[in-house]
Amino acid sequence: MKYAPEIKDAAHKLYLKQYEVPEIAQQLNVPTRTLYYWIQQGKWDAALKHEAPTNAIRRRITLLVSGEVPGDRNEQLGEIERLTGVLDNLQKQEERFIAAQAKAKAIGSGEASEQPSGGEGRSKKGKQRKQNQVSHLTADDFKEKFRGLLYDYQVKWLEAKENPLTRRIRDILKSRQTGATWYFSGEAFEDACLSGDNQIFLSASRAQAEIFRAYIVGFAREWFGIKLVGNPIVLDNGAELHFLSTNSATSQGYHGHVYVDEYFWIRDFNVLNKVASAVATHKKWRKTYFSTPSAKSHDAYPFWNMDTFNERMRKRNKPVVSFPSPKELSEGVKCGDGQWRNIVTIDDAVAGGCDLFDLAELELEYSEDEFNQLFRCMFIDDKKSVFKLKQLEKCLTDIHEQIKSFKPNSPRPWDDRPVWVGYDPSRTTDNATCVVLAPPSEQFPHFIVLEKHSWRGVNFQFQAKQIEAITKRYNVQHIGIDTTGIGYGVFDMVQAFYPRAQAIHYSVDVKIELVMKAISVIGAGRIIWDQSWSDIAAGFMTIRQTSTRGGTITYAAGRTEATGHADSAWAIMHALIKEPLNYENRRKSRYG
Repeated sequence: MKYAPEIKDAAHKLYLKQYEVPEIAQQLNVPTRTLYYWIQQGKWDAALKHEAPTNAIRRRITLLVSGEVPGDRNEQLGEIERLTGVLDNLQKQEERFIAAQAKAKAIGSGEASEQPSGGEGRSKKGKQRKQNQVSHLTADDFKEKFRGLLYDYQVKWLEAKENPLTRRIRDILKSRQTGATWYFSGEAFEDACLSGDNQIFLSASRAQAEIFRAYIVGFAREWFGIKLVGNPIVLDNGAELHFLSTNSATSQGYHGHVYVDEYFWIRDFNVLNKVASAVATHKKWRKTYFSTPSAKSHDAYPFWNMDTFNERMRKRNKPVVSFPSPKELSEGVKCGDGQWRNIVTIDDAVAGGCDLFDLAELELEYSEDEFNQLFRCMFIDDKKSVFKLKQLEKCLTDIHEQIKSFKPNSPRPWDDRPVWVGYDPSRTTDNATCVVLAPPSEQFPHFIVLEKHSWRGVNFQFQAKQIEAITKRYNVQHIGIDTTGIGYGVFDMVQAFYPRAQAIHYSVDVKIELVMKAISVIGAGRIIWDQSWSDIAAGFMTIRQTSTRGGTITYAAGRTEATGHADSAWAIMHALIKEPLNYENRRKSRYG
């Protein structure tokens, strides 16, 4: 079978990003034997040949942590554990090789490549220690294992932790994919081993909390030959490591150092913050908050910009304190409210030694607003947005925890229950986005976003084939496709295998209908999606009311032929349009 050049190019890009061949096959619907032939024929490995193995492994770990790779999440967590161990072993081998060269040069033996005997290392790892036994570890053990691997900005985080003046509260605003989860896992594990202090992780979802645990289990096994078991993990020195979702009820009764992950995407932050403060009441405990930004209307924003603190000062007739400058935040600064704050943008990360990003590629994949929010730590101002963060927060959930009957890796993930599909085409630089939406039923009263796909740089045939693959896995009862402009090419091909596909040609009236339907559904709390898909909420918040030249009210998200905003949001609306606005007054029926 002959494949379009765009499909081959997409496979090549995924391969260079460290996707495995079976993962590429699943995502592009191309046989593995064809992919192996392309790899050999095109000499794709040559581009990776001179890449340091440690960089390749870090790139793969970053990819797995992002959640973008299809597959079983538990297996991916296991792979993260293994890779962290392999990364450490490679680092150790490199250090031993450098040490051997230095030694050979010093004694003039001329055997620069001779490896040291490593007897001490073998004696340590030759015998597997008992489970959770860490009392023998010292600070020197972590110098080469953990601290020697840190980027410059991570060193700042560590220095703030060890400084008595800044250690109590650290508040870090960060770009996406800067290694914060990896770093704080290592920091907490080191601290638990050396001090015996408890470590409490609070994450937006159970799956995210398990990533911390996977990192720590991997560190222990590969660095020191120690097997960690249990959840919570209880070390032989008495330290307890708890990995919790942000349901405040699950956090009561604990005490220890607290790590609050992605706190700008947590519902009811003020409630959770009270729980975190209670856990870390004693002066010996630290509190660490880190997150990518969401919107200025989030409960955590006054906590970040010191408005909450200054309001308390006013009530006590005490002077308020000023917020630090961008330069101070970039360096890391102790603020007047006692918190140590730091901002790490993608540019700061690159300057700090992180070589995992292709800035030019990322700027092509995201609109300016989305790029600034995800990678430059800029908050969205949703005052003029049609959809407010307070409403959208109610849509966030842990899909895999809440919807146990959804099996994403099954040939029939939603059994034979109906789904609706929404597709938003790509422009010049943005992604084509497709969502699979489960309509409400007696068992599940909400719309549920089951899947979300983004395709970039591929032709109409490829995109149509991906939609066709969805129709084979699900009982599809509606496909809504934006046919304004280039979207018609995909629609024409989809009609060949799904004649009932609905063409959505944008006009003022159609836009109003789409947005009004979404306002109705979101306002009533009738839709949920996985909270790891923060781009959905961010996209809805970019939609604003505007007017045409003739003064007619309409809605827009800054869409042009050159840029695309809110792609996931529009795709969801193309699926939602299947249900009429006056659905409550229709003849009673049941979906599913």
